[in-house]
Amino acid sequence: MAHTLVGTVTSDKRDKTITVTILSRETHPLYRKQYTKTRKYTAHDEKNEANKGDLVEIAQVAPISKTKSYALVKVIEKARGTVELKEDVLAVKEEEKIGADKIAKAAVAAEGEE
Repeated sequence: MAHTLVGTVTSDKRDKTITVTILSRETHPLYRKQYTKTRKYTAHDEKNEANKGDLVEIAQVAPISKTKSYALVKVIEKARGTVELKEDVLAVKEEEKIGADKIAKAAVAAEGEE
């Protein structure tokens, strides 16, 4: 039985290769504080079926290349799409800034008239 892991695909840019990130919560033996450990594995994806964000299962196999010792077993769950908040948030803040500038200019103009 091969060693199997379940993780999220973080990169699918290379041909027939995916990068899978595995998150695990561990407890420090002395201080009993929990922390998250992140491990990245490169896995062989023969049919290029996994995409970024997918939940996949990978299994340990004989080394395929210098960095690949795992192969894709199955795609457990497809990604539901990505959310790009950074541009949206920046656009909203820019609109708020423009609105605040207009209000400030109107206030200065009102003071000048009095």
